[in-house]
Amino acid sequence: MLPSSGPFRTRMISIFLIGCILVLSGAESALGVKTRYFKWEVEYVFWEPDCIEHPVMAINGQFPGPTIRAKAGDIIHVDLTNKLSTEGVVIHWHGIRQIGTPWADGTASISQCAINPGETFPYQFVVDKPGTYFYHGHFGMQRSAGLYGSLIVEVADGEKEPFHYNGEFNLLLSDWWHKSVHDQELGLSAVPMRWINEPSSLLINGRGQYNCSLAAGTCKFTGREQCAPRVLRVLPNKTYRLRLASTTALASLNVAVANHKMVVVEADGNYVEPFEVDDLYIYSGESYSVLIKTDQDPTKNYWISAGVIGRKPNTTQALTILNYQSVHGGKLPASQPPVTPSWDDYARMRSFAEKLRTLSRSYLPRPPLSHHHRIALLNTQNKYGGQTKWALNNVSLSLPATPYLGSMSYKLKGAFDPTPPPESFPGDYDIMVPAANSNCTVGNGVYVLPFNSTVDIILQNANALSANTSEVHPWHIHGHDFWVLGYGDGKFVEGVSDKKFNLKDPPLKNTAVIFPFGWTVLRFVADNPGAWAFHCHIEPHLHMGMGVVLAEGVERIRRIPGQALGCGLTAKMVGKPHP
Repeated sequence: MLPSSGPFRTRMISIFLIGCILVLSGAESALGVKTRYFKWEVEYVFWEPDCIEHPVMAINGQFPGPTIRAKAGDIIHVDLTNKLSTEGVVIHWHGIRQIGTPWADGTASISQCAINPGETFPYQFVVDKPGTYFYHGHFGMQRSAGLYGSLIVEVADGEKEPFHYNGEFNLLLSDWWHKSVHDQELGLSAVPMRWINEPSSLLINGRGQYNCSLAAGTCKFTGREQCAPRVLRVLPNKTYRLRLASTTALASLNVAVANHKMVVVEADGNYVEPFEVDDLYIYSGESYSVLIKTDQDPTKNYWISAGVIGRKPNTTQALTILNYQSVHGGKLPASQPPVTPSWDDYARMRSFAEKLRTLSRSYLPRPPLSHHHRIALLNTQNKYGGQTKWALNNVSLSLPATPYLGSMSYKLKGAFDPTPPPESFPGDYDIMVPAANSNCTVGNGVYVLPFNSTVDIILQNANALSANTSEVHPWHIHGHDFWVLGYGDGKFVEGVSDKKFNLKDPPLKNTAVIFPFGWTVLRFVADNPGAWAFHCHIEPHLHMGMGVVLAEGVERIRRIPGQALGCGLTAKMVGKPHP
């Protein structure tokens, strides 16, 4: 028997609704499902994200893109029109599992063809569980160009959150460069590589400040609303929910609210056992909800800060203001912003990650106690024909012209390399030093997983091309959530490191970090038919090949919309045309 309420029941109802909306006409009126319609146009506009004018990718002339708010079980329908003159576009609905609608995942060359200039693509899918999500471009490095926005899913009617609050705010975190995305892409592919360097600024809800000090009051915003910090107006002695989501292209961040504790209650759309922190670590692709109590001096304003960690910072903090309503919103806080913790205190970062536990009184499933299939992915930096690449098990991903979803469904010949990619790496590989042979290959093979099997993925970090260098990598999976079973330093040892796993209440997430010279193990059930991206969420790393494709149950998929297919096809793939 299903529980009478809660996220698990919501998911089951949503899965049923997906089948109904895809098969039956009139399902909306018959079942009381609400469809939320949007018409969006993507184009470049001039904007001042950090008080410096620059082209950004906007939706309906808005940056960041419009916020979508819906309730669990709702259908989202977005007609996306590409108004760009020279490039394709897609949008990925980050954290939405696309159960029954894998073609709506919004990944170019994996789930669909890029939408060409002048074309319109209809995205339609169910948001099956409540949580804090966002959307972003997934073609080239368009996320770096500003193509992103928030997607908030509230609990379904008749259900309640497992915590109480009086109001909420949504904070979308991002980073920004004055160098164009096209220059960045060219530099990453150049020989020798030209790195994108650190962000010019950090943004909160699309607003930041460059080459000035907001805390010192040297930033001037007269007539420049596009970069003026948003003010969060609160009443004293109330509880507020802050929804935090990071769509950064590079930066890992630490967020703090001056003088206020935060209680973490949600991570990546799943409830966690509440725990209190002074500050919060958030990596690209992650989302959190925290509760704060406005129990401080109501005659003062307070800084909310976001600062860089995981890389030696060369970008000033992003700041916005928590404004107690008895104080003028334009009054800058008298105290200094919270100090961002040391950028390389990885022990502290891991301590935060290990505090995440699935909420015991929720209906979230617990992980299977064993796995059917295990894949070990060695994360390395390599060379290929003089270019700098990132690779997994010595293979750097290069996406094909024809989307995997269509080519696998219709068994097209020659669309991608049919040779399965390696599922492990040499046992004697020394992760602490640069590889003796730094060369890698480039490929586009697929990890085909048995349907309904339990899969473990071991993410093993290693030394990059330079000695004593290993980086933070936040890994994001499409089409699923996974349980984060554990973290460790050094090299994962089969049969030994397993003993560190948390099989009782590990967090259920869609993005998890691997720390320098360490490992992270994820477990998920391959129960969602489709072809799914699994990749580092740092934009330049994915551009340089740091990702793989997972496929399961593709033979179960029916009626893929024609607009998702067709690109890259040749007569050799599909046979001779009809006379």
